[in-house]
Amino acid sequence: MKIKPFKGIRPPKDLVEQIQSRPYDVLNSKEARAEAGDNEKSLYHIIKPEIDFPEGTDEHDPAVYEKAVENFRKFREKGWLIQDDREHYYVYAQTMNGKTQYGLVVCACVNDYMTGKIKKHELTRKDKEEDRMKHVRINNANIEPVFFAYPDNREIDEIVAKYTDKTPEYDFTAKLDGFRHTFRIISDEGDIRRITELFEAMPAMYIADGHHRSAAAALVGAEKAAQNANHRGDEEYNYFMAVCFPANQLTIIDYNRVVKDLNGLTDEAFLQKLAENFVVDKKGEKIFKPAKLHEFSIYLSGTWYALTAKPETYDDNDPIGVLDVTISSHLILDQILGIKDLRTDKRIDFVGGIRGLEELKHRVDSGEMRVALALYPVSMKQLIDIADTGNIMPPKTTWFEPKLRSGLVIHSLD
Repeated sequence: MKIKPFKGIRPPKDLVEQIQSRPYDVLNSKEARAEAGDNEKSLYHIIKPEIDFPEGTDEHDPAVYEKAVENFRKFREKGWLIQDDREHYYVYAQTMNGKTQYGLVVCACVNDYMTGKIKKHELTRKDKEEDRMKHVRINNANIEPVFFAYPDNREIDEIVAKYTDKTPEYDFTAKLDGFRHTFRIISDEGDIRRITELFEAMPAMYIADGHHRSAAAALVGAEKAAQNANHRGDEEYNYFMAVCFPANQLTIIDYNRVVKDLNGLTDEAFLQKLAENFVVDKKGEKIFKPAKLHEFSIYLSGTWYALTAKPETYDDNDPIGVLDVTISSHLILDQILGIKDLRTDKRIDFVGGIRGLEELKHRVDSGEMRVALALYPVSMKQLIDIADTGNIMPPKTTWFEPKLRSGLVIHSLD
C-alpha cells in the first residue's frame, strides 16, 4: 500500500469545536441547518452549503457547489483553517462507551484504489459518486476523510502509542453523542518514514465507511492525471485523505430494517410464512435484541418475536450466504414481503443500530411502518473475507460507530 504524509489544512485549537461537524451523509439539510444554527464557522457551510440558501433549495444546484468554494476560501482567508507548513501524519482517536480506537490520518494512493488494493465491500451509486466528485473537483480538496481498516500491525501500534502519551492538539467531546475525539500530530521524520514503509508492506486496506467518498476522490485524482500532459505520478492529486484504523479496534453495529406493509398479508399469515424457514418464538412486549449469528428479531403489532434461521437456509462456507443480511433479504424481505431491490424500493427504510431498537418500536407504533426487523451485526472478519474474495455485501449491511468528525483536517489536491 502506498501512503504519504500531507500538509493538513486545520482549525486553530481554539476554533476546532466550532468548526468540526458530523459527516455530510449522516444528516439531511434540515438537520445540518439546525446544527449549524448561527455558527458561521461550522463546516456545514462547506459540506452542506445548501444551508446558506432558502429552505428547499436543491443541494445539487450549481450555485450550491459554488457556495462551498466561496465558504472554503472564506474560512482560509479568515484564519479559521490554516495549512501546516510541512507534511505530517496525524493520530485521530475516538472514544465511545469507554473504548478508544486509534486511527492514522494519511493520504492513500489513487492507483491503489483503481487497481483494487484498497478493497470495497459495497456497490456505489453513480449519482452519489458524481455529487462527491463535483464537491472534490470544485474545492480542489478532500474536505472530509474516508474511513479505512488495515491488517493489525504491532509496530504501527507502538509508534502510535508514543504519540497518545502526549497532550493532544485537539481534545473535545461531541455534544450530540458524548463521544470523545482527540487529534495529535506525528512530526518525527523517522516515525513518518517508518509508517510509510510499514504500510508499503501491507497487501491491502479495506474501506470501512465512505465508499462514495473513496470512489469520488480516486476518480477525480485519475481525471486530473489524464488532463495533465506533464503528469509524473507524485502530484498531490494522486492521493486522497483517509483515516486508517487497525481492524481489531473497529466496532460494527447492527443495521436494521423497517417496512411499510406486509405485502397484503395478515399478521397470522406473515408469521406462518416466517415459520417455514425460521423457528419463531413469541417474546412479548419487552424489546428483544438478537444475541448471535442467524438470530433475528421482529416487531409486529406491539409484540417482539425471536427468529432463528433453520440450518438448511444458509451456507456457513459461503462468505455472502452466511450473512444474516443475506438470509433476511432473501427469505423475509424478498420471498414474503416482495421487496426485490433494497436500494430502490420505497417500502423499506434502514435504521442504524446507534439509535437502538426503541427507534424500531417507535417507527412501527407510530403507524409509519408496519413491521421492524433487527439483525445481529456483521463482524470485521466477515467484511474482510468478503472484500478479499471480491464479493459485495447486500446494501445497508454495516454501520460503523463512532463516525469520523469532519473538519479536523483537510487535504488540498495542490
